[in-house]
Amino acid sequence: MAFYRSHILVSVDPKCLQKGSHEILDSLQDELVSHGLVDEVQVLETSRIGDPDVDGPDLIVYPEGVHYANLSVDDIPFLVEEHFLKGRIVEKLKAREHVLSDEELGAPKSKEVRVVLRNCGKIDPNNIEEYIAEDGYMALAKVLTEMSPETVIDTVMQSGLRGRGGAGFLAAQKWKFARQSPGEIKYVGCNADEGDPGAFMNRRVLESDPHSVIEGMAIAAYAIGAEHGYIYCRAEYPLAVKTLNIAIMQAREFGFLGKNIMGTGFTFDLEVRMGAGAFVCGEETALMSSIEGKRGEPRPRPPFPAVKGLWQKPTNINNVETYANVPQIVLKGPEWFAAMGTEKSKGTKTFAMAGDVKNTGLIEVPFGITLREIVYDIGGGIKDDKDLKAVQTGGPMGGFIPIQYLDLPVDYEALASVGSIMGSGGMIIIDEDTCMVDMARFFMEFTQDESCGKCVPCRVGTRRLLEILTRICEGKGQEGDIEQLENLSQEIRADSLCGLGQGAPNPVLTSIKYFREEYEAHIREKRCPAKVCRALISYEILEGPCTGCTVCARNCPVNAISGERRQTHLIDPDICICCGICMQVCNFNAIRIN
Repeated sequence: MAFYRSHILVSVDPKCLQKGSHEILDSLQDELVSHGLVDEVQVLETSRIGDPDVDGPDLIVYPEGVHYANLSVDDIPFLVEEHFLKGRIVEKLKAREHVLSDEELGAPKSKEVRVVLRNCGKIDPNNIEEYIAEDGYMALAKVLTEMSPETVIDTVMQSGLRGRGGAGFLAAQKWKFARQSPGEIKYVGCNADEGDPGAFMNRRVLESDPHSVIEGMAIAAYAIGAEHGYIYCRAEYPLAVKTLNIAIMQAREFGFLGKNIMGTGFTFDLEVRMGAGAFVCGEETALMSSIEGKRGEPRPRPPFPAVKGLWQKPTNINNVETYANVPQIVLKGPEWFAAMGTEKSKGTKTFAMAGDVKNTGLIEVPFGITLREIVYDIGGGIKDDKDLKAVQTGGPMGGFIPIQYLDLPVDYEALASVGSIMGSGGMIIIDEDTCMVDMARFFMEFTQDESCGKCVPCRVGTRRLLEILTRICEGKGQEGDIEQLENLSQEIRADSLCGLGQGAPNPVLTSIKYFREEYEAHIREKRCPAKVCRALISYEILEGPCTGCTVCARNCPVNAISGERRQTHLIDPDICICCGICMQVCNFNAIRIN
């Protein structure tokens, strides 16, 4: 194993690539070769370091933790000579301290606790030896040499680990059912089909620490008596798929997968199966159908997968985050894990925080932390110092949580009590300028489009919900629409076959429950309080501030603005499509939304 005195992590975020990250990488390698440093300094790729719009291309150097930003190829020869040959930090190329935002690479923010993300950004995911150096596969060795399958299940049960894929079912309970199910052939599966808009928790773990998932799956396989497993990963995650396949190959070479693992007689192997982008395949029975080569549609339950799963054999399905927790539970003990979190929700949870918050990105926090702490202490508050309106958790099947519940502890039961769900970890922060009717319409459009169509309540019901919401946003809402939305939502929730249909009405129901006055304004007053719905707003040019510069007229895509130079302009409401471009380009705040 090579030992390096320095590691350079170069951001290959798509925006950084556009700005020349590949050229930076090539130049780094050339300069290290020319200075005889290739055996001392290792260059690695990582998905993101800082803000690619501000910092890219950028890199970070360990162990110093120095972040260099806005680099060009011309900077590299000087940087290599000064930093890596002479040991002097190049101050003029350093990024401003506050822009370092990649939580996996920087130090954890206040109130974060890293369990699942413990190795992300610290190790080379393509080098199994670096994972081993961080106690990798020690848990598997302990399990195979010191613990019986029943003891493993009992250990995970004592930890209180719940499935992180959304439902929150006790992981060990699933394992126990699968172990008790009769049959010589059993399977373990990993759900890496992360489909929630804006969510990337699983992707980051797979790209940065794939062996933690492989080790967790091997331990689960030993516990239930399986010899083969599948990781079902989105084809839209090509880097994750590539990294996983490299990790699986290396694990086989080192004897952690295959026959007679560690000389104990235990046999287990893995393979990656790619999904074609169907959101419904995140549901475990639809996922199994897809692995089998069939159309990704959910199956009626019972029988549950633990009894009849893949190819009608007992199967355990957990998601990426669940498996990544297992090695640490085995090594550090269930008491250590159970000490974090709340009475019924133990450990930590990763969230992909997005939306109208200053610090977006991936975080890992203990259960029981409040929404206020996440939004303001970790997220830094709302962009442009606007007011918070709601927090949406659980992805398209989650709910909107209004500001009166800002001090709600984040755990499975607490979120359910206000109409939302934990989901896989998506969290969208919503500010005061957001229309909640339009947000409900957005999520319903997504779930309706992703419905597999197998059951009528989901296939037809979600389309009816979308039609009503669209009509309301277009100013065509009628008295009784709100009640119809509520009644139809309850029917869809009760009668749908799988979790997609059962959870699809949540955004609608919670938006009505907490923001009913916005629906009433749309229907009765033909007004959008947030001034978002185009059919219910109009644009007006104010006589005083307007200088007649013609910028708005020149940028209007439909030529709805007229007027002479240095004269107040006018907007023709019959032509205007309310796109807002005129307001964006006006330098004099002369345009108002009515």
